[in-house]
Amino acid sequence: MTRASVVGVGMTTFGVHDQPLPELFGQAALDAIDDAGVMPGDIDSFYFGNAMGGQTENDTHLAPTLATEIGLAGIEAQRFEDACATSANAFKNAVEAVDAGIHDTVLVGGVERCTPETGKGTGAMTEIFASASHRQYEQPTGLTFPGVFALLTKRHMHDYGTTERQLAHVAVKNHYNGTNNPRAHFGTETTVEAVLDSPIVADPFHLMDCCPFSDGAAAVIVTSDDVADSYDEPVDVTGVGQATGRVPLGLKSDIHATQPARDATATAYEQADTTAEAVDFAEVHDCFTGAEILASEAIGFFEDGDGGPAAEAGRTAADGDRPINPSGGLKAKGHPIGATGVSQIVELTEQLRGDAGARQLDDPTRGLAHNLGGDAATTVISVLEVRG
Repeated sequence: MTRASVVGVGMTTFGVHDQPLPELFGQAALDAIDDAGVMPGDIDSFYFGNAMGGQTENDTHLAPTLATEIGLAGIEAQRFEDACATSANAFKNAVEAVDAGIHDTVLVGGVERCTPETGKGTGAMTEIFASASHRQYEQPTGLTFPGVFALLTKRHMHDYGTTERQLAHVAVKNHYNGTNNPRAHFGTETTVEAVLDSPIVADPFHLMDCCPFSDGAAAVIVTSDDVADSYDEPVDVTGVGQATGRVPLGLKSDIHATQPARDATATAYEQADTTAEAVDFAEVHDCFTGAEILASEAIGFFEDGDGGPAAEAGRTAADGDRPINPSGGLKAKGHPIGATGVSQIVELTEQLRGDAGARQLDDPTRGLAHNLGGDAATTVISVLEVRG
């Protein structure tokens, strides 16, 4: 087996866009191709993530459309859909195809339009988002994802004493990081008091504990180890793991443990021959502030129950000992469903190259991406490292 490497990245700003979805994706994809310096004829395959195109774009056959948009019609093209873990799963499959020698060079990307520019309002988009929950036992109750993650977080608070103030510190930290990210949906700071004073959405979450709907696209070029040697600053993918958990929520044995994240993390660490202690930073799926705390424990950065106090103490800040979401995370960077997973890979790659600008961490050599889908039922973990 060969080792896969990332040799090019591209990403749009996340926020509100008015161009059609193919054009939005084309911007990120062509930037990734240009960043790598790869020739289009050298790309063997195209894997991309889009979670909701059938509902928001009335388009369930996007692969040939996007391949045509970027001049790659004729090659193998495959759309992946796995709720919010959509493009992370596309990335995982591309890495495994390259590792297995099936392809030498793969374009991997994700794109989504989630704002009113799609012609759908917040209520309609919330209903579409909820389609990633259990059709029989969750959707008919009116349970949407703020409620899902509120339930997970409330149990964590009950078991470990996690507080709303600790949740607010996650929002404050990620908004600050977003001010250093020119592609972030939100580039303004906030305060603990502002978070706690914002309206309740689903107890214990206030409005400022929740990530936004966003439009955006992200793309990367993945190559095999021997091909990567011909590119500048390749970043190696040393581990990928994916796991699923029980649905609906009532079947989970431990409602706040996010077991799929723990299982996928164990797989990725084993492949990468590493541990949490050796990972310098992480991009995690903070769709809600409580989700970041649960993720920080699931990936082994903190013991169970220590994630909240660690956030309050500043340990997860960019200058802390366990940096999480230097990009601003979903909370500030934004969350275009199908693009989020690959956008995390873009951030890891730029950090490991030393190309992250004002948000650059202090000489990281290994980073982790945690991307979950649905009611914490699917998680993909990726470990990337500076080439030694």
